[in-house]
Amino acid sequence: MPYRIAVVVPTPAHSTIGGTLTYLSELPLPPGTLVRVPLGSREVLGVVWDDESATLPERDGVETRPIAGSLSGIAPLARQWRQLVTFSANYYQRSVGEVALAGLPPQLRDLDAQQLARRLKRSVAETADAALATPLSLTSEQSGALATIETERGPFLLFGATGSGKTEVYLQAVQRMLQREPQAQALVMVPEINLTPQLQERFVARFGAGNVVAMNSGMTPAQRLRSWLAAHGGAARIVLGTRMAVFASIPHLRLIVVDEEHDPSYKQQEGARYSARDLAVYRAQLEGAKVLLGSATPSLESWQSSEKGRYRRVLMASRVGSAASGEGSFPTVRLVDMNLQPKNTVFSPQLLDAIQKRIALGEQSLVFLNRRGYAPVLACTACDWKSECPNCSAYRVFHKIDRSLRCHHCGYTERVPRACPECGNVDIAPVGRGTERLEEHLGDLLADVKQANGEPVRIARMDADSTRLKGALEQQLASMHAGDVDVLVGTQMVTKGHDFRRITLVAALNPDSALFSSDFRAPERLFGLLMQAAGRAGRDAAQAGASEMWVQTGHPKHPLFTNLRRHDYPAFAAQQLKEREQAGMPPFGFQALLRAEARTQEAAQAFLKAASAAAQELEGADRVTIYSAVPMSVQRVANIERAQMLVESASRTALQRFLAAWQPVLQATREKGLIRWAVDVDPLVI
Repeated sequence: MPYRIAVVVPTPAHSTIGGTLTYLSELPLPPGTLVRVPLGSREVLGVVWDDESATLPERDGVETRPIAGSLSGIAPLARQWRQLVTFSANYYQRSVGEVALAGLPPQLRDLDAQQLARRLKRSVAETADAALATPLSLTSEQSGALATIETERGPFLLFGATGSGKTEVYLQAVQRMLQREPQAQALVMVPEINLTPQLQERFVARFGAGNVVAMNSGMTPAQRLRSWLAAHGGAARIVLGTRMAVFASIPHLRLIVVDEEHDPSYKQQEGARYSARDLAVYRAQLEGAKVLLGSATPSLESWQSSEKGRYRRVLMASRVGSAASGEGSFPTVRLVDMNLQPKNTVFSPQLLDAIQKRIALGEQSLVFLNRRGYAPVLACTACDWKSECPNCSAYRVFHKIDRSLRCHHCGYTERVPRACPECGNVDIAPVGRGTERLEEHLGDLLADVKQANGEPVRIARMDADSTRLKGALEQQLASMHAGDVDVLVGTQMVTKGHDFRRITLVAALNPDSALFSSDFRAPERLFGLLMQAAGRAGRDAAQAGASEMWVQTGHPKHPLFTNLRRHDYPAFAAQQLKEREQAGMPPFGFQALLRAEARTQEAAQAFLKAASAAAQELEGADRVTIYSAVPMSVQRVANIERAQMLVESASRTALQRFLAAWQPVLQATREKGLIRWAVDVDPLVI
């Protein structure tokens, strides 16, 4: 008699087959076994789940099909991994199969027994042990932080100033853990793919290439499979990855590091909208591992947890190489009041003079503007035409380098017209500035300026456009480290984690829009971004005392800039938390968004209104507040209308119970023209 087994497969959350499916197997298969199973006319990868096979009933009129085969060469996925997936699916309102299979390399499905055996053999050969390199000497703060991490349970919030040596603490915490336990493994997470190569270099140099594997969405399917097999088999001691790595199968996990834990990139924005940072903390509890969250500007949620004692805060206040007090080790913050400058001034004379002095000294400067392209809008001077995207409720950005108008939402691109499409006026002009235009303007301003050796000034730009080609990012970073660039113009990607030793001046242009945003998280993001940007200056201890951070603003007396000048994150956090507590905002309240996409805005809002009306009858509805349906900030993307509705509660448990009860109602709600809907728990953007 064949055995009946429960299997999860990659079905969407809103499918009628979102739970486990019953299949037949000639052999008893333990939970966690990877299998190939038929699903409709396809064959898909599945995971044997924890339902007891003996209790699975046969459904009338439904044929129970046999599995196509099991991946017997791969050990079953651990119980803790399955618990992590189940919790994530329940908390973020998705199906278990969707979350489970998203954490597995898709190539597993296509391997036959011979191919799998060959891959496993190659994985073991490539991850041979390597001798550990000698660690660097530590400051007293670094030594104290490591001692705390070793002797206490955590979770730990490593509140370390930029340049205080957090990475060395990560390296030595991992190294000591590996030396204590021969089979132990570590997971080190970074927020962005572009930060992975340089961190991977440091880990490989310390532990050897055979002990370190990377996991991120930029890898090829073959690379991802190779890394996954090495981690799952225990051969790879260290897994270094972005948010997707939180679901990596790491059977001997003993330490999780989340670098730059405040970064919004840890929140997934498509499919299962999980927070990898929060799941890292939960996974550490499941695995009996330690978790270390590191940042110079922690998220207010993590800061509040450390204030309440849920996290153990570990302080590293001084930069490496500075005096123990940290005095004079951080860049001097200079504010330029743009109200006192002539209209349309881009670079104030004071800032331009400061940049020229750095060039004369052979030092590097960084100019930060969080907007890529040449100009955000192209407009006609004679009529009201602007470069609107025909598919989105947004403007197409003018990119001068290839003379194109490009929508950054749907990707629609066309050549810049020779004349206004509406009135024929040939005088169409860019409005506003992006990094491409800023680079050009700065080149004009510095055209007559020479380096100390008489050579012309070298200006480079680093953003998503300039680093699009394979290897371009590594090449630009190498140029910066070699001193081949005098002034670097870039978006926020240049402010995160990079160790530029020659930069002594950082300038932030036009940061004011976030000061008065309707998004309550905007000041937190801006302060973190400016603090991180300032941290790129003066990382060489010999130059730290003379380094500067320039901010051009129309509101120099704003409290955010007052705290920035003092590099006082605790004061900023206290002020923000006080405001949020008064308003009942996170972390003092809990939120979820119901988002709908439809062919018309009316259809999207009709679905949300029907869902709201049905919710009033649910148990626990009196403990949540459901707000009115509204269009999203970018209302239309790729000709799809988008709307959303906020649900709020003072209790996380009450919100979760309500969402679980609401799911069947939402699945049963039908609206003509509705394309898709999704629940976003703990949203970062409202």
